[in-house]
Amino acid sequence: MVSSFPTNDAAGATLRLVPLGGLGEIGKNMMALECGEDIIVIDCGIQFPSEDMPGVDLIIPDVSYLVARSHRVRGILITHGHEDHIGALPWVLPDLEVPVYAPRLAHGLIQVKLRERRRTRDMAVHAIEPEEPMDFGENFRATWFRVCHSIPDAMGICVETPLGTIIHTGDFKIDHTPVDGHTIDLPALAGRGADGVLLLCSDSTYAELPGYTPSEQVMGSALDRAMADASGRVIIATFASLISRIQQVITAAEKHGRKVAFVGRSMVANVNMATEMDYLNARPGTIIPVREADNWPPNRVVLMTTGSQGEPTSALVRIANGESRDVELVEGDTVIISATPIPGNERAVSQTIDNLLRQGANVLYDRIAPVHVHGHASQEELKLMLNITRPRYFVPVHGEYRHLRAHAQLAWDLDVAPDGIFVLEDGDILEINSEGASVVDSIPAGPIYLDGPTVIDTDSDILRERRSLARDGVVVVCAGLDGDGNILGPVQVAASGFVEQHDLPEALRGLAEAVEIEVAGLLMENNRESAQAKIRKVARQFLRSNLNKRPMIIPVILDT
Repeated sequence: MVSSFPTNDAAGATLRLVPLGGLGEIGKNMMALECGEDIIVIDCGIQFPSEDMPGVDLIIPDVSYLVARSHRVRGILITHGHEDHIGALPWVLPDLEVPVYAPRLAHGLIQVKLRERRRTRDMAVHAIEPEEPMDFGENFRATWFRVCHSIPDAMGICVETPLGTIIHTGDFKIDHTPVDGHTIDLPALAGRGADGVLLLCSDSTYAELPGYTPSEQVMGSALDRAMADASGRVIIATFASLISRIQQVITAAEKHGRKVAFVGRSMVANVNMATEMDYLNARPGTIIPVREADNWPPNRVVLMTTGSQGEPTSALVRIANGESRDVELVEGDTVIISATPIPGNERAVSQTIDNLLRQGANVLYDRIAPVHVHGHASQEELKLMLNITRPRYFVPVHGEYRHLRAHAQLAWDLDVAPDGIFVLEDGDILEINSEGASVVDSIPAGPIYLDGPTVIDTDSDILRERRSLARDGVVVVCAGLDGDGNILGPVQVAASGFVEQHDLPEALRGLAEAVEIEVAGLLMENNRESAQAKIRKVARQFLRSNLNKRPMIIPVILDT
């Protein structure tokens, strides 16, 4: 870090804004700012897979643009500790090897994640304090400022550049009674606005919703009522990083004389960390190990779990499916799902709710009870942010394309950002200089899929093949090869997920006969690929014309 900022001449400076995730989608938020020889990155999040991504555990941004310029990347600046802002760090840092700067709670959550992987245990992560400026190279000075969100220590970032000031709000809402007591720093924002703001990048997740977002205190009252009304155990599912919500649960449980136990590795790890850092406060004896929960009467117990998005391996889904080793549902349990389904997860969440109901639980979720308050600004709060900062340029961030467009329309209606409102998507490059701003180029910024330890890039055929297998099944056709290189019968065929079991023998017999007729005696001439292509073509034509099926076909040549 240096203290001689800024040194560059604004007249010759060029600023580039490069979104790598979070624009045109929900999740994997990541944005690069580039000026001169310096690059800083804001956030580094994950996205949860949708139903059409079989086998995919998580999705992270494509950081190849940054890796190619890693010697210029001065740091990754984090706004808050939610997964869609920090979750990709364990996979990104081994390739970038740059320091991370984060608010104190996010710093703790990141440390928990990085310690779980050998390659990231020694990565540099620095805790920051609000309103303490930090210099990154010769072109960037960043100052974090407080905002309200559904997690303590949520921050926006003010970035000074040779061309002017950029304000990135992070995820925010305007809550006058937040759980942690820290309201959004409107005076700091007003001061920046009075001095002049070059560019505002503002959260768009709920830009379609009119009015104001309710305070987190509404959620506290709902939890209190639910625990008062419940005759048995209360099981609450939420994100493991939703520390404010966890504190509300603890407070309500203590009021009603209940013990609190946590289920799920990530939930337990985050609670331990947040307790050590004094972000969670509980009376002695309130928090108990889950294995001791059965020692207490059901009306004295609260269980908190992960799984609010219907994730297949999460604690709540295992409980709903009767597969949990720690918790078995009983008649009289009340289950509260304290989250809104992320787009793409609606069906998984609905299925989880159905399975809970089938086991006799009373289930409360956002459509039927006020058990969740979202952490994002609605239209009136977004208008206030636009009016108080009055930027020259505006880029709506964090949201699907319709959210970005709705936010851009608000700015247009307010007559702010007179020099340009830009609705960008991942990979677009916005360039700003003393003469104006324009989108000058785009880079690859597609999703990178994680399947356990395996990384699947955007161009891979794996997902396409998995979708085909899930939709149409697979047929394996085996033919023998004699010593002279001739393809011989009898052809053997096996299949899975193809047709009903009682129709399978006849279908396979017909397919085997068709392949034998076409390929028996075919001279391979040391070209297995040609023989396999011939078998695949014959099998495909037979299945389409006779059965109207399009399974994946795998030809196998065996030496006889």
